[in-house]
Amino acid sequence: MKVQPYLAFKGECKNALQFYKSILGGSIINEQTYENANVDIPEHYRNKLQHAELKGNGMHLLAYDASPDTPLTNGTNINISVDLESKEKAQEVFSKLSEGGTVHTPFQDMPWNACYGRCSDQYNVSWMVNYKKDN
Repeated sequence: MKVQPYLAFKGECKNALQFYKSILGGSIINEQTYENANVDIPEHYRNKLQHAELKGNGMHLLAYDASPDTPLTNGTNINISVDLESKEKAQEVFSKLSEGGTVHTPFQDMPWNACYGRCSDQYNVSWMVNYKKDN
């Protein structure tokens, strides 16, 4: 199991990662914009990051620019991302985390060749549970 923070930004993800890199080192990898994504995003937002990572020096931060209609406030701009090695284990972890909480995205097949779900647990901690099918 691997547990990682997934930071959400309001359009400033690239600048934030450059800032963190300037302080913490590492490399920005896997930058993906909304440019070719089949999602409902305004045209002016297509150059924003749908996903990026800052990795190195013992850290691995995941980050993205949340869609403009996603409410972000201090304290809710981070999700804990959990990647698991089997679909069954990922479903189990998602079910347990979401029990007594709120399911934002049901655990399901996603276009990035994974099964994924997003929820807030009973303590209002946000979680993203992912199983990559090509493991």
